[in-house]
Amino acid sequence: MKCEMRRSLASQTFEAKIAKVGELIRLTAELKAQRSRTTTEDDAVLARLGTASAQLDAGKGVPIERVRENVREWAASPKNSKK
Repeated sequence: MKCEMRRSLASQTFEAKIAKVGELIRLTAELKAQRSRTTTEDDAVLARLGTASAQLDAGKGVPIERVRENVREWAASPKNSKK
C-alpha cells in the first residue's frame, strides 16, 4: 500500500502536494483541539468526583434514596444534573 501511495504522490503536481500538506496541517490542528476539549471535560468530571468524595468522607453526601431517584435522569443528561 505504501508503494502505491508513493507512486500516486509522485505523479501529482507540486501544487496538489502543497494542498495535501495544508489539509494535513488543518486536520492535525483540529485533532489537537478535540483532544484538548476532551481532556478539559474529563478534568471537570474528575474534579466533581473529588468534591463528591470529600463530601462523602465528611458525612455531607447525598442520601442514597435521592441518587436512586435521579440516576436515570443524570445518566441521560449529565450537563443538567445540578439539582
